[in-house]
Amino acid sequence: MRRLSLLFSSSSRLSFARLGCALLMICMWMLGSGAQAEPADARLEPILTQLKTAGFAEKEQLVSKLSEIDDPQVAPILSALLEGDLQYAKKGEGEVVILRYANDLYSAQNALTGEVTEDVEKRAFKKISVNNSLRQLLRASLAALQLRAPDVNVRLEAARNMMKSDDASNIPLLQRALEKEQDASVQELLSVDLAMLQARYGETTQSRVAAIEQLQGELYVEVRSLLRSFLNTNGQGEFLEPDPAVRQAAQEALDAIESLVAFNKGVENVYFGVSLGAVLLLAAVGLAITFGVMGVINMAHGEMIMLGAYTTYVIQQWMPNHIEYSLFVAIPAAFLVSGLAGVVIERGVIRFLYGRPLETLLATFGISLCLQQLVRTVFGSLNQSVITPVWMSGSIEINGALSLTYNRLYIIIFSILVLLALAALLRKTQFGLQMRAVTQNRPMASSMGIRTGWLDALTFGLGSGIAGIAGVALSQLTNVGPNLGQSYIIDSFMVVVFGGVGNLMGTFVGAMSLGVANKLMEPFAGAVLAKILVLVFIILFIQKYPRGMFALKGRAVEG
Repeated sequence: MRRLSLLFSSSSRLSFARLGCALLMICMWMLGSGAQAEPADARLEPILTQLKTAGFAEKEQLVSKLSEIDDPQVAPILSALLEGDLQYAKKGEGEVVILRYANDLYSAQNALTGEVTEDVEKRAFKKISVNNSLRQLLRASLAALQLRAPDVNVRLEAARNMMKSDDASNIPLLQRALEKEQDASVQELLSVDLAMLQARYGETTQSRVAAIEQLQGELYVEVRSLLRSFLNTNGQGEFLEPDPAVRQAAQEALDAIESLVAFNKGVENVYFGVSLGAVLLLAAVGLAITFGVMGVINMAHGEMIMLGAYTTYVIQQWMPNHIEYSLFVAIPAAFLVSGLAGVVIERGVIRFLYGRPLETLLATFGISLCLQQLVRTVFGSLNQSVITPVWMSGSIEINGALSLTYNRLYIIIFSILVLLALAALLRKTQFGLQMRAVTQNRPMASSMGIRTGWLDALTFGLGSGIAGIAGVALSQLTNVGPNLGQSYIIDSFMVVVFGGVGNLMGTFVGAMSLGVANKLMEPFAGAVLAKILVLVFIILFIQKYPRGMFALKGRAVEG
């Protein structure tokens, strides 16, 4: 019994000891977890409170502390401080808010809780001011936060913004980000960022020269600015960069980059020229048809373009909440509006002036002035802005020196589609067959039963409708105004004469040739002189080939 009691008592003591150790460990864990980290709000609140009254030097320290807090609220606060939207209430407890303006109203979002108060008075708050040094620190801090973001696009933008930073303290940050980054495009940008900082702040000449050699071939503006800074001189003609090896490496890298930039600039000019040619194609193809079939010099053709552009503006006013789909409604609407205007002009004026080209020219010129004044009366003399849909905004960035805008790309594709549709209409339909018959021999076509009068009206309407579609395209490139069409009427006539009257292929080749030639000459000769040189070339060309590049046999040509 005694042995049993001893065994029981010893086992009990062992059990109580184990239980005590377990309870002690649980208490220590609870205490440790309770003291592990205080809530983010508790760390943000004192920093925001101090920002209200701190000087600029102290604000830099507070921003650095704020950047170290791992909380999703930090990035909006830093961004608001950078943009001047972080403010505090003048009365009460002076809560710090992010002030936003939308729909003619101000709203205040509490920087700590996220609670939003609508329709507040702006003068009830005071902005937390920043200086240039603090702005630079804020950009770098935001970039550091964004480099850790899960979204690849956010990291790409952050890496691109880091090129504007000139802070040597970002070198460790970039090295850590580069080690962890998995996306190849982000890695490439981070490597450029790191090489730029190492080229300026490298500890040895060899490391700086190696960083500059790594930058060779990078076409970003910031890289070129950095390399030029190594070659700058002071007022006495002395180089600001004392190391000759660094200067030589910078000069070699800059020469290689400048040659690549010149090549990419040429490619960009060709792209702009093709887009200009696409606009000229849309503007001139309708004129080529009416001129080829009817032999009418229509000086009001530019106003048909203007009507199409204003139709786009009106459609967007009717569909303010569906801008993304407004162009799909504007294209047929512009075709109908300009086409109907063309039919009215042909039936009301031009059909009485056939065979009298001078009177037709003067009459259509007068109509163009009347249409311009009508638009000024209805919409005012000021230009109207047409909103570009999101899917047409932005650009494709090929490299640091070459980007292709989406709006021009879509216009090029759209003009080719219109040309193909028009070619199919002329080749595959009864209307197109009759139009080609009248173009080749009007008296014979009339004797075969073709109603040439109504065919003239429909042809004029078709040409005017296509001009209206050109106005839709132009509204995405420039502002809409009463004089919009006047800028393209002369170019349209040059395209028709150069390519060949009434020939679609000639119109296409002529439009693209003149568009590219204009844009390639503009950097050297200027916009006005480039147009003059193109005009002189066309005058000399038609002296040799009066029917244009693609001669077409028909009544208008033979006459």
